Amino acid sequence: MKSQTQYGILFLIGAIGYSTLEIAFRGYTHWTMVLTGGVCFCFLYSINEHFQNIALWKRCLLGAAVITGVEFIVGCIVNLWFRWNVWDYSALPMHLFGQICILFSALWFFLCIPIFFLSRKIKNNIH
Repeated sequence: MKSQTQYGILFLIGAIGYSTLEIAFRGYTHWTMVLTGGVCFCFLYSINEHFQNIALWKRCLLGAAVITGVEFIVGCIVNLWFRWNVWDYSALPMHLFGQICILFSALWFFLCIPIFFLSRKIKNNIH
């Protein structure tokens, strides 16, 4: 039960954190991005916990790959299948179906740095 509560809290932190960032930089967000932010934060927390002895840049690379993968799956569902047009990267270079692109993958890499430090602080406070 503790793990469920812990991941519920982590999900909320990611959901609120990501949607706040998106509103700050984009001016708005979508409810699917709130859910996606929560899922991604839980994944990043797990990566940081299970691979804590691996160099930070390697954890960031893995984190960016996971976020990009989640973004691609969510994008295919909400943008291509449901046609909700939450985002479209097709104007950016090196995109895949307009759902992911190299620019945002690089952004996720660098965003993992503060997230991993935050997740370490959270872990220390939970245990």
